Formats: sequence, structure tokens, C-alpha cells
Amino acid sequence: MRIKPLVLGGLGLLLVVGILAGIYVLMIRAMITQGKQQKLPPEVVTAAPAQAQSWESLIAAVGSLEAVQGVVVSAELPAKVVAIAFESGTRVKAGDLLLQQDISTETAQLRAAEAAVALARINFERAKKMLVTKVVAESSLDNAEAQLKQGQGQADAIRAAIAKKTIRAPFSGRLGIRLVNLGQILKEGEAIVSLQALDPILVNFLVPQQQLPQLHPGLPVRITSDALPAGQVVAGTITALNPDVDAASRNIRVQATVPNPNELLRPGMYGNVAIVLPQQNPILAIPATAVLYAPYSDSVFIVEAAKGEGAGKDAMVVRQQFVRLGEKRGDFVAVLSGLKPEETVVTTGVFKLRNGQGVVVDNTLAPEFKLAPQIKDS
Repeated sequence: MRIKPLVLGGLGLLLVVGILAGIYVLMIRAMITQGKQQKLPPEVVTAAPAQAQSWESLIAAVGSLEAVQGVVVSAELPAKVVAIAFESGTRVKAGDLLLQQDISTETAQLRAAEAAVALARINFERAKKMLVTKVVAESSLDNAEAQLKQGQGQADAIRAAIAKKTIRAPFSGRLGIRLVNLGQILKEGEAIVSLQALDPILVNFLVPQQQLPQLHPGLPVRITSDALPAGQVVAGTITALNPDVDAASRNIRVQATVPNPNELLRPGMYGNVAIVLPQQNPILAIPATAVLYAPYSDSVFIVEAAKGEGAGKDAMVVRQQFVRLGEKRGDFVAVLSGLKPEETVVTTGVFKLRNGQGVVVDNTLAPEFKLAPQIKDS
């Protein structure tokens, strides 16, 4: 008799739970239906058509700058510094006097050697005349000639020593910071000053071996560097390619010559190099801000006319389209697949859109997109 009330109670509880669950399911279905019927207000966006363009074909690299001629001027012979004829950082021409070492001993020796040469020449001329009249033997003439040449050799050796102690610029260029002082006794090989020829200047860089068939001397290059004013590009040309490829990196070393009239580029700097190839690459370009980047795939939103019942004449909606991207240049990015020319894509605010959403295109405040944007001071 007690089992019957318990069974009835359980059945009543199940009935109540079933009723509550049914009500909850009906509420969820009503909310889903209401969400499907609800339409978001149109989003104001900017848009632009995908443009078919031809981009320059470039090979990018990072190069190191090197002087066409550069040397640390050093002392060849040990001696005391008696005169310094240059200022640090100035320009000099080839042959300009830079430094004079003490040559007092060599000067005195040269005077004696020149006197000996003069006497030997007189003796040689006298012996030559006497040989004609058979007064002296031919061996006397040979001896006089040998003494003359020996004296000339000694004098030339002294002049060479004086020239080595009179240090001149081997080529035109700009001097560095002076490394010696007046009265200092220089040792053989001791550095005096750096001399660099800065205009033109060389740029050395590496290019992968698979791009070697595209390279040859005469190709134009463009150099940019943070040492140059913002946006300034220096043009040059490839002048040499190494005959061998580096076995470790499989890269080939390329050298370009770049004019440097203002000497803003200095040896030891690095620069960004762009080799300009003769062929043009046809691409489909869109602003980079039009891309919704995602780990699984990148996409854009294409603006289309709205279809279906209730759609106005000028109503527009967006359709999400997955694309494959290529090179990025300036404010634009190349689309390799997934988009057709002249299809209009949303250019700003793509992160807040969803597929099928209504939009209103307003380009009054659209940013200006450029292939080579310039950074302006604020």
C-alpha cells in the first residue's frame, strides 16, 4: 500500500520536470527565431575596387657599404714627426702633403751623394774624351762609368728615404681623425690617419644562387638607409659579381657602385638594397587594410547588391571571400587568387563585419593608399 503513493509522487515529479523542460525548449526556439529575423543596421564602410597593376620585379637584400678606395696612412720608416700638414676630417687631393718626418740626416747625406755624383760624372766625361785619343785604356772608362752609376744609386736611395718620410695622400678623399702628434717618434707601420674615397661608394650584398641568371652588371639598384633623410632613395648600378658562390650559404656576392656626392653614406654602414629587374609583374592589388587576417585563411569582404524580398534598390551587403595573398608593397598587397578585377572590397573596418551584413559605402573619409607612402613629421 505504501508503494503506490511513492509511485504517484515520482510520476508527478517527472510530469513537472517535463513541463518545465518543454517550456524552456519553447523559449530557446523563440529566441533563435527572433535572432534570425532580427537584422543588424547597415554598417558605414569605405570601399575600393581591386586594381590590376604591373609592379616592378625587385630582388631585396641587405648590403654593407665600402669605400672605393680606403686606407690607413702609416709610417714606412721610423722617425720623429716635425710637421703635420692636415686637419682631421678635411678633404685632400692626391699628392697633398700630410706629414713630414725628420729628414735632416738624409738631407745632409743627399748633398754629399750629389757632390760625389757630380765628381763621378766629370771623371766619366774626361775618361771618355781621353779614350778617343787613346790616352787611357777602355777599362778606365768602364771604371769611371761604374763609379758614376754607383753614386747615382746612392743618391736615389737617399731621395727614396726622404720621399718615404714625406708622407702624401695616395689618392683624393676625406681624412679621418689624426692619430699622431707633433714631436712623436713614429715606428715603422704606425698609423697616422684614415683616408677614404667616399664618392662614389660601393655596396656589397649577397643574393641566393637561384637568382643568379637574373643578374648582370649594369642592372639598376636602389639603396635606402636610416642614415639618409626620410624617404630618400639613392640609385646605383651593379658593377661586379663574384665568380664563385659561397659554399656555406649558397649565396653569390654582388657589388654595386652608388654616387655619394653629399657623403651621407659612409664605409661600414648597412643599407637596404633593391635590385630592379627589367620585367614587370602583373598583379591584382588591394589596400592591405582590406584584409581580415586569420590563422586558417585570410579573407576580404566584397560589396554586392542586396538580393531577396525586402531588399531596397540601393541596398548593399558584404560577402566574405577567402583569398591567397602575395607580396606587400607600400599600402597595397597583391592577391594571387580568390578575387576578380574591379570587384569592390571593403577597405576599412573589416574586423566588425560578418557575412551577409548590410553596408553603406561612404568614401568621404577614406584614407589615401600609396605604393610608396612617405612618413611625414607630425
